[in-house]
Amino acid sequence: MSEEKNLTSYSDSYKAAGVDVTAGYESVELMKKHVKRTVIPGVVSGIGGFGGLFAPDLTGMEEPVLVSGTDGVGTKLKIAMLLDKHDTIGIDAVAMCVNDVVCCGAKPLFFLDYIACGKNYPEKIAAIVAGVAEGCVQSGCALIGGETAEHPGMMPEEDYDLAGFTVGVVDKKKIVDGSRLQAGDVLIGVRSSGVHSNGFSLVRKVFGIGEDDGKNKEIVNTYYGELGATLGEALLTPTRIYVKPLLAAMEKADIKAVSHITGGGFYENIPRMMKEGLTAKVEKAKVPVLPIFELIQKTGNIPERDMYNTFNMGVGLCVAVSKDTAQAAVEAFQAAGEEAVLLGEVVEGSEGVVLW
Repeated sequence: MSEEKNLTSYSDSYKAAGVDVTAGYESVELMKKHVKRTVIPGVVSGIGGFGGLFAPDLTGMEEPVLVSGTDGVGTKLKIAMLLDKHDTIGIDAVAMCVNDVVCCGAKPLFFLDYIACGKNYPEKIAAIVAGVAEGCVQSGCALIGGETAEHPGMMPEEDYDLAGFTVGVVDKKKIVDGSRLQAGDVLIGVRSSGVHSNGFSLVRKVFGIGEDDGKNKEIVNTYYGELGATLGEALLTPTRIYVKPLLAAMEKADIKAVSHITGGGFYENIPRMMKEGLTAKVEKAKVPVLPIFELIQKTGNIPERDMYNTFNMGVGLCVAVSKDTAQAAVEAFQAAGEEAVLLGEVVEGSEGVVLW
């Protein structure tokens, strides 16, 4: 997104080498309507400059703290490419960043994307950015810039990679960092929409999605009754964005720690929100395991321990809250359209997380 349309800028020699700058200008023109959807108070500049400008409203904050996050969507991109559906993968890129930032209690302000591609197909790039814009709208932040880079000779023409970066802000006294956790606090799980954006290397291995795209397309277009969709449709379901529901719940309940359940599943991510000497005790029977995870486990004969150490299993966020405000937190999530369940409690211990 770094180039505005420039009718005097072109290079036949560069195009012959695999980089078509005019395709870049066309991509920017096509994506402008999507970027416009994300404009919020604070946006100073449009796309096309050397830097994206944003003036945050810090009214009422005593000590504003900026919180940053960056991430990508990994090999979920392979599913988008096989289905030739590119208008939702951008939601995943935004979700992976803003969901991390909001775990600290920060409200995302703006987002930038980075797309690397073998060849710039303007309509495809615009579709990707349409998804990024939708993710920004869902999280209430602005898309203020980005970059689309052609990599001829390094990537196949049809391939691309997508990553992003966000910055949010929180008043220092409202930072959520787990420091106030104590034994007896309640663990709440907020339901995921599916696999989200982690574990896809294992998913592809389980279902035999390899080098043969002809066979791969047959695999992802197979319908599964238990999913109510084809495998590809279920896998491509966008990552849930929790920003607005979580910030709303923080206003209603005493939320002390939050974990975004991403790569590494329960065993890697939940301990990250625990302070020393405390452990999250999760009751497996209360985890709302989604059908896609049951299918993955059955098809690949994956041990349960490995499933919980790879996938979110149906829980996209784990929230630790004081016992006396747990019900208020659940109701706040439900009022925001999220399904929240009681998962367990915080106990004394050094394990970080225990599933029983």
